[in-house]
Amino acid sequence: MVEKIKNSSWNFIGKSGEFTLENPHKTSGLYFPLANENGMMSSITPLLAGDIKINQNAFLMEPVSVRSLNFPANSRNFWLYIDKDVAWSAAGNSSDQMSLSFKEQSEESVQLHAGFLWQKVIRENTKLGVRSEITNFVPVSKHNVELMKITITNTNSENLRFTPTAAVPIYGRSADNIRDHRHVTSLLQRIYTDEYGVRVTPTLTFDERGHRINTISYTVQAVEGDGITPEGFFPVEEDFIGEGGSLQYPEAVIKNLTNYCKEGEEIDGYDAMGAIRFKECELKPGESSSYIVIMGIRENNSDSEEFIKSYGSVAKFESELDNNKEYWERKLYNLNFSSSNEAFDSWMKWVELQPIMRRIYGCSFLPHHDYGRGGRGWRDLWQDCLALLLLEPAPVRELLYNNFIGVRFDGSNATIIGTKPGEFIADRNNISRTWMDHGAWPFVTTKLYLDLSGELEFLLVEQEYFKDKQCFRSKAVDHEWNDSYGNKQKDHSGKIYKGSILEHILIQHLTAFYNVGMHNNMRLEGADWNDAFDMADEKGESVAFTALYGSNLLELSELLLKLKDKLEIESVEIAKEMSILIDTIYDSIDYNSVDEKNNLLRKYFELCTHDVSGEKIKIDIDKLSFDIKKKAEWIMDHIKAKELIKNSEGFEWFNGYYDNDGKALEGDFETGTRMTLTGQVFPIMGGVADKELIEKVIKSVNRYLKDPKVGGIRLNTDFKEVKLNMGRGFGFAYGHKENGAMFSHMTIMYINALYKRGFAKEGFEILDMIYNHCNDFEKSRILPGIPEYISERGRGMYNYLTGSASWLLLTMLNEVYGVKGFLGDLMLEPKLVKAQFDGNSTASAFTIFDGRKINVEYKNESQLEYGEYRIGAVTLNGENLELKLNDGSFILDKNIIDKLLINEEHKIVVYLVGINS
Repeated sequence: MVEKIKNSSWNFIGKSGEFTLENPHKTSGLYFPLANENGMMSSITPLLAGDIKINQNAFLMEPVSVRSLNFPANSRNFWLYIDKDVAWSAAGNSSDQMSLSFKEQSEESVQLHAGFLWQKVIRENTKLGVRSEITNFVPVSKHNVELMKITITNTNSENLRFTPTAAVPIYGRSADNIRDHRHVTSLLQRIYTDEYGVRVTPTLTFDERGHRINTISYTVQAVEGDGITPEGFFPVEEDFIGEGGSLQYPEAVIKNLTNYCKEGEEIDGYDAMGAIRFKECELKPGESSSYIVIMGIRENNSDSEEFIKSYGSVAKFESELDNNKEYWERKLYNLNFSSSNEAFDSWMKWVELQPIMRRIYGCSFLPHHDYGRGGRGWRDLWQDCLALLLLEPAPVRELLYNNFIGVRFDGSNATIIGTKPGEFIADRNNISRTWMDHGAWPFVTTKLYLDLSGELEFLLVEQEYFKDKQCFRSKAVDHEWNDSYGNKQKDHSGKIYKGSILEHILIQHLTAFYNVGMHNNMRLEGADWNDAFDMADEKGESVAFTALYGSNLLELSELLLKLKDKLEIESVEIAKEMSILIDTIYDSIDYNSVDEKNNLLRKYFELCTHDVSGEKIKIDIDKLSFDIKKKAEWIMDHIKAKELIKNSEGFEWFNGYYDNDGKALEGDFETGTRMTLTGQVFPIMGGVADKELIEKVIKSVNRYLKDPKVGGIRLNTDFKEVKLNMGRGFGFAYGHKENGAMFSHMTIMYINALYKRGFAKEGFEILDMIYNHCNDFEKSRILPGIPEYISERGRGMYNYLTGSASWLLLTMLNEVYGVKGFLGDLMLEPKLVKAQFDGNSTASAFTIFDGRKINVEYKNESQLEYGEYRIGAVTLNGENLELKLNDGSFILDKNIIDKLLINEEHKIVVYLVGINS
């Protein structure tokens, strides 16, 4: 039996998010993101494995998955041939060093030191008397480059003489070619050496786009110190490794070969190698020597020395690293938490970074995320904006506006998102699929924007609609549509149709209301939030998201009345075709009748299968609000009456789904109790369940889904069946991904729901459990941040790119610290538990609200627990404010906020006192 390797956990240094980790190389699959907002995306491990790319079709280093990280031959490397006939990898990536890593006692010590998107690995070999410090980052510039600085220090008492060689394998092609035409595409490679390194410019591209002239070059260049040029190059991989050699045992290094190429050589048709030889170096004890390696992707007609001019010295590297640190710290400046747990507060800074990472990487360009071909999905657009409203609020209005272009007139939406704002593309695979939850998220995000800004006028701004051949929510095809029509909905005259943002939201929710299955819940269609519930499109229903649509409708009905009062308008315009969806005004139907709902929806679809009339009608706001509220209340009453389960053990919870046989998914079965977390989240969050029922549901969740082994709440119980009538998720091993893992996204939404309904202590317990699990490196084996899920063995999986980060930020600020907007006013409603206040009985949150820097500090001088305190007094910049409370929440009017200076920080102190004080 192999003895388990012990590692210490990562530890934060100060409050800037920097951390250290001892022996990081002894954890498999550990990786770190390096990127900029220009499109450069890298991943890197403690052994410098990983990849470098700008998109699916342009990888400088070979694409990796998390499994291939365990075989890090194709890594960045830096070799020393020491005068004792020893070849030593400063990156630790040699055959000898890899075998030594399993030993408890080794002559090499390794430490990882990292901060916001930079990584340093410090490796010291006591036997050889040498230490390396290798720092990698992607500069925040227009260039698509990754920089690496290697500093070699003599730690011995005698002089150290060595010959250094930088070594980076150059893949230089599309990810499609990892197997498909792998050798053939090497024949396209044109390899050149210049004064500083190796450039590869393939003649053609071989990928899904077809055979095209290639315009991309891949370069590895290097300098010593402040610009000293290399001695020569080994630009062909097979020459560098030699016959019988490998990238972890290359002949050019092991034998210290000198048959390297010089500047100006061209070699065609081989896999390339960015191997760069420097002159022999001799260091006295304590002396150091540094080298800069520049790995870049660029248009092939650009200046080959452009990267050298920008980054080709130690001084320039250090300057860019400082810029990088300042940039990301400034990027994360707008949100900060301060509590009794400083480590938790630092961990949250990494969570803040995650939504930005997903905007850069999409869902496909880190080692775990080996699905898809780049980009984000519809749901990602809206949920990432939740975090951006807190972190970078300025551009979000435009993002929201552009995102609404993706809505179809049948209430569904485009599923392929382009690279430009508001660009949506017809599905390249022509797959007819609709996710039933997609229509709910735009309102959730828009409502947050309206609460923060107070700009109700946004609802009346007009926007276009998406159009392709899919219609009837992907159940039919518009045979009149073709490419010449374009991807914008048109009216009968051929003009592109526009409707208000409110109209878009109404279409999404009203079509969903009528689109019900045999049990009168909304059809599951292709899937809902749980993409793995994808095999019940005929009779499947999602009770869970029916509840979310219902709560959205209720909020929308109230929002309409606010819109009327603020803008002093009596009516709004909607498309003429939509009138039948507002049935209480035009032709009421029985909501208990599935057939009547489906027939009405079919009539609407028939009206807008191809073009729309372009005509609009005015509708009274009061009547519209009444219609929507009636629908919302029906949904809530229906779920309470029809979807509650009480099992043989006396536990109660909500059934969340129906399978493709039309049978309830949850309850008592021969194989055991079946329960989903998703089915509980939205009835709690949306107000379907009252306080008494919530308490019962919490007990059920704790009984069947809570599991400290995986650090939180499981997504579902073990169904012990591959349910082909529900979805592929049940084909996964139980405890992994969508089948019973601690899936962070839904667990965080569960925490949000508990806080929202006043169950703060219960919410904090789960939040604390997740953090402590992630913070326990022996269990989680991940760097700071929240992963997509925790596996059955407790390991964090799919790091960095997860929607749970946005929801955690939202939960922390809006619910835990209770700092939120209320149609432009600032509302304060703290739900902090006693343990979160520091030694000074203080907890605070810094945020940007309406462009103002706001620091909200809560004083709990009597050390009261949540539920024992209320707001007793509030000051703004030292001045007492009138204690204006609304159901216990303090409201600061927008007109007061508008008078605050934008460039100054404003401090609000909230004094908490006993409830009976």
